[in-house]
Amino acid sequence: MMPCDSNMTSMVQRIARQALLTFRHAPRLGEEAGRSFLDNHSKLHSLMTEVRAADLQLIPRRAAAVGAGADSTPAVPAPLPPPLPPVTYMHICETDHFSMGVFLLKSGASIPLHDHPGMHGVLKVMYGQVRISCFDRLQGPQHGALQGAQHGAPQGPQYGALRPSILRSSAVYTEHSEPCVLSPDRDNLHQIDAVDGPTAFMDILAPPYDPDDGRDCHYYRVLREAAAAEEQQEQQNEKEVWLMEISQPPEFWCGSEPYPGPEVNL
Repeated sequence: MMPCDSNMTSMVQRIARQALLTFRHAPRLGEEAGRSFLDNHSKLHSLMTEVRAADLQLIPRRAAAVGAGADSTPAVPAPLPPPLPPVTYMHICETDHFSMGVFLLKSGASIPLHDHPGMHGVLKVMYGQVRISCFDRLQGPQHGALQGAQHGAPQGPQYGALRPSILRSSAVYTEHSEPCVLSPDRDNLHQIDAVDGPTAFMDILAPPYDPDDGRDCHYYRVLREAAAAEEQQEQQNEKEVWLMEISQPPEFWCGSEPYPGPEVNL
């Protein structure tokens, strides 16, 4: 029997081809999804549920040991190496319709709360655990920024652009969890935190970020309300919050490293 071409049959190749079929004609913000998109998205969701770290030739990493191998104190302190990025990215492939890659988070690292303007996304944990908190902006004149004073918005010059939003969910995902899915209309803002050690997740965004086409990444900070209001909302699945747009947090930056898995041909 002739050996199969791994590039044609690999799981990552199948996922990339299905992503291209799915997002070639994806609905935009406010548009209703058609049957073809829903069927293709369901097939993509199934493939992303099945994919594992071994399919991408990823080796799970462990937290770095502190002081490992230190058996003596040098007479002259060595210069400190430059700090490693808390997050790195492995690029797999990109087209006009979607991008696909792997994010790796060090133990305790976070990808701050950010948005995906007009974009769809599918995220699947490869190893470790992440907590994903998903938000949406509240729409409508009753939630407009100019109505902030009467809707409990924090006031003062220290606050920037405020956006009434809702916390849709906050849950821990592992390699055995189903993918986390976002759309232009739902769960479009999220924060991702590594839980109890290093973690990696496969990520598909459609279409890719493109500032020239209105798809730039913005960062936010949750402005918490009074303790009494928070306690009252703890009993609800969805919580209304105020988000303030901020610059990229200085403690967060993203490096890059090679993708070790099967090549993708589209």
